[in-house]
Amino acid sequence: MSATRILVVEDEKHLAEGLMFNLQAEGYEVALAPDGERALALLGREHFDAALLDVMLPGKSGFEVAAELRQSQNYIPLLMLTARSRPEDVLQGFAAGADDYLPKPFDLSILLARLNGLLRRMKWHSPARPEATPDDLPQFEFAGRRIDFENLRLEALGKEVHLTLMEADLLRYLVRNQGRSVSRKELLEQVWRLREDTDTRAIDNFIVRLRRYMEDEPSSPRYLRTVRGIGYSFVPSGE
Repeated sequence: MSATRILVVEDEKHLAEGLMFNLQAEGYEVALAPDGERALALLGREHFDAALLDVMLPGKSGFEVAAELRQSQNYIPLLMLTARSRPEDVLQGFAAGADDYLPKPFDLSILLARLNGLLRRMKWHSPARPEATPDDLPQFEFAGRRIDFENLRLEALGKEVHLTLMEADLLRYLVRNQGRSVSRKELLEQVWRLREDTDTRAIDNFIVRLRRYMEDEPSSPRYLRTVRGIGYSFVPSGE
């Protein structure tokens, strides 16, 4: 079995080399890119299982790199590393297509845990995984729409949308808890495994995007409903 390949996109040489050393010690195969342009070039011609992406890069920022990858239909798991942890920066990273973020400075054990979590989630969505069980919910259909969790796709309104890991995980949780009011705090803890003080607007941002994918009128949602003062509820019947 080939080693899991990680691309580290970081312009601070000492930090990039430190990350490479520690990731290699964990058994990963690691490549380095000091800027966004070289990262995009590497990701365009080689396979990587995940990328650690710094926000503050020379030339293209990490936000721009993430957005270009998603626009080119490259859905590699992205863990964004940022010294800018303001809520608006975190939201910008998620909007660009990041699957998780980690503020600098960070503890190595936390970074490894976040990276392992992304890789597990990608394996979870892989249709070839041998440990799949009927409870995995590979697909879900409702009101003429179909969510294909295995292949990270949503078919709705005559279109097919590729879902990010974060979007698929959020939808899976809401589907499994359909008809129940789910709080933003619960979504942060159960979907993203975030227990620290995280701005819940990140959840709202994802819901807005999912509504654009599946609702006839996103401003008047029938399926992904807001429960005032609590969070959200998924109602597959739309009634």
